[in-house]
Amino acid sequence: PEKGKGAGLVLPRCNASAMTAHLEEISLAVDLGAHAVLMLDGAGWHSAEDLVVPDNITLLPLPARAPELNPVENVWQFLRDNWLGDRIFTSCDDIVDRCCNAWNRLTEQPWKIMSLGLRDWTHR
Repeated sequence: PEKGKGAGLVLPRCNASAMTAHLEEISLAVDLGAHAVLMLDGAGWHSAEDLVVPDNITLLPLPARAPELNPVENVWQFLRDNWLGDRIFTSCDDIVDRCCNAWNRLTEQPWKIMSLGLRDWTHR
């Protein structure tokens, strides 16, 4: 979030394979020579044994029941509040299309990613 970058995928399920693909996508967005630290909650696919973590990413598991520590929770809330919540979807394809549209709109606003994702305690 410090650079206002967003990297994500809209996938049909959450599992180790999907998480590996997501980590690869994040890895591609990390500046050459830089290293990313990705804060994660306790979802099973975040720590699966067959998860492949790129060399330029370190996973930082957060304590259980502490969503306020995870900056991505603000991102999900922003997406729901602005583009995805209180909607009636007509099909699975409609859900995917709207999620992709919402994500693309967010990534076009790097200042919003920065304001949603930065935490004072992460920069000390």
